Amino acid sequence: MTPLEEIAIDRERLIEMARHNIAHVKADSIEQAEEIAKVPSDHYTDAARWNAERDRVFKELPLVLALSTELANPGDYRALNVLEVPVLLVRDADGVARAFVNMCSHRGARLVEEGAGNATRFSCPYHGWTYTRAGDLFGVASPKDFGVIDKRCYGLTRLPTFERAGLIWVVLNPASTLDFDGFLSGYAASLGAFGFEHWHVFGRKQLSSANWKLTYDGYLDFYHLPVLHKLTFKAKFSNRALSYQWGPHQRVVTPDPTLLKLETAAPEAWDLKHMLKGVWTIFPNVAFISVDGRGTAMMMSQIFPGGSVGESFSQHTFITERELTTEEERRAAEEQFSFLVKVLREEDYPACRGIQANLLSGARDHVLFGRNEMAGQVFHRWLDRLVQADGGEARNALFR
Repeated sequence: MTPLEEIAIDRERLIEMARHNIAHVKADSIEQAEEIAKVPSDHYTDAARWNAERDRVFKELPLVLALSTELANPGDYRALNVLEVPVLLVRDADGVARAFVNMCSHRGARLVEEGAGNATRFSCPYHGWTYTRAGDLFGVASPKDFGVIDKRCYGLTRLPTFERAGLIWVVLNPASTLDFDGFLSGYAASLGAFGFEHWHVFGRKQLSSANWKLTYDGYLDFYHLPVLHKLTFKAKFSNRALSYQWGPHQRVVTPDPTLLKLETAAPEAWDLKHMLKGVWTIFPNVAFISVDGRGTAMMMSQIFPGGSVGESFSQHTFITERELTTEEERRAAEEQFSFLVKVLREEDYPACRGIQANLLSGARDHVLFGRNEMAGQVFHRWLDRLVQADGGEARNALFR
């Protein structure tokens, strides 16, 4: 799928969520989990568990690695490292987004250094073998001296790649047989309402934190907002949340009184931009923060396991619905982005590190997710299922 193909937006699902939200606003309530859940403390501290998450989740499931707009034109590429796998993303001459292991098939040299650019072909800096944008081996240096090989057998190693709703997913396992549409569970039809294929990347910043799950838990948790951030945000945040699921993916949003104004019009006339607030997560590690619905800017956070069980790093990408053309607009965007990053760096992530240290003490053998923390419960249940799934067919079965 190319960025030019349109996603059929599931408007009915968006209206259904808005109606559900309005009902809870009127009732002054939230939907709660059936019971309080216990998550073993060693899920955050045990190296064997951490390795299982890397191997069975991060290396077997599709990961969002780019926005379609980052590969807008044929030849546009982005090279990055993901869990020790060097990935080369590129849009080929036919407009198809592809991903390869960023490694020459001759002796394993890295073709492109980390970063972005545009190229007609990729040439190995070690011996000069060249590859097309479709990953095919195009030329062998000094072929008469090297010897005869079947070029068809020595193209770049392809990684399963999928493009939906203006986002590009890659599976790090070249042999994956995962059913991508089953994994998405219809989520693209709701994400498509944002129109990400037309947005622009404004900037990126990377932060480090504690265990990746401790870090990601915070994005699913509204319970902490008026406490941890009481001095940071001038607006008063509710600690109540509603969770909507598409398989393992979730949207988390507070009951929103501003939606009541929608009731003055027929549902078919409701403006989508008012129905998109909240945190939109893509399992296992992505969160889009949409404070103002389909506003002019959003932040995408990608959380990855770091070098050990107690470490993670997060990539934060600030995107804008249109290209910013004036210095005033760019300054305002930079201030907003810097503020969000500052809150994470100085409040959320230090809290995560403190929790990590406390859990290592062994003083408590579990942590709690209350009935009001449904999103966190859903996330950990899905993670447990996938860690326990033995093989690709078992994983696919979970998404049916």
